[in-house]
Amino acid sequence: MILSGLSGAGKTSATKLFEDLGYTCMDNLPGELLPALAELVSEDRQRFEKVAIVLDVRAGDAPLALAAMRGALEGRGIKPRVVFLEARDEVLIRRFSETRHRHPLAGRRGIAGSIAEERRLLDPIRAESDIVVDTSDLSLRQLKERIFAHLADNASDEGIVFQLISFGFKYGVPLEADLVFDVRFMENPYYVDELRHLSGLTPAVRDYVMGQPIAQQFFDFLARFLDLTVPGFKSEGKTRLTVAIGCTGGYHRSIVIAEQLRGWLEGRGYGTVAVFHRELERE
Repeated sequence: MILSGLSGAGKTSATKLFEDLGYTCMDNLPGELLPALAELVSEDRQRFEKVAIVLDVRAGDAPLALAAMRGALEGRGIKPRVVFLEARDEVLIRRFSETRHRHPLAGRRGIAGSIAEERRLLDPIRAESDIVVDTSDLSLRQLKERIFAHLADNASDEGIVFQLISFGFKYGVPLEADLVFDVRFMENPYYVDELRHLSGLTPAVRDYVMGQPIAQQFFDFLARFLDLTVPGFKSEGKTRLTVAIGCTGGYHRSIVIAEQLRGWLEGRGYGTVAVFHRELERE
């Protein structure tokens, strides 16, 4: 595993999780040492069966270091998975304020400028990552569940790993989303007294939402859209696809559609599917 991402986004916590899983974890290695490390890992695969390497802006030219590391591993028959952690700017600023840690790019620019520069420098790594996780609203337990879910998937080289996220627009759009669908045009169960306190996981809310003709029409459109685009994503070498579905509060409509989409994707055999209901995780 190669772990990358923004400073303050949770790489230290993720590293500890990997250690708990029995990984040998290496952090803050100079980029020039990464090819040699790849050779060591390939020569003693029993000893280094599970390795997690943290690679970020401290390595110097991080995209170049990642390319060198990936090339060295893949040239020896080892295909690493790259995990990228990020968070919203205001969350990163708050975390730096609380911990009083120094940003690795701190200098004449302030913390906001350092974060913006780090995003720019790491954007090529984010684009090439297998897994992208927005940690803005995740507890340590939730981060652990996300990582475990991705490690547990057994997608073949021919499949795509789908991450479906239901969310509420009033809490912000998930940063890691590749595709975002807005289902606020559907009638809201919130305004039905007997459904207000039930989530989209309950049969009553599901039946209410999917019983609307416009909901079924939308889902038929969504299925046709994915039938059209998923083969194209696969042919372009994309291994992950994060689909975010949002309604106002993220408690009813978005959950129903995400669960319907889970069943459809699993039935189509496009790849493995993980579903996260972000606003339910707030409870």
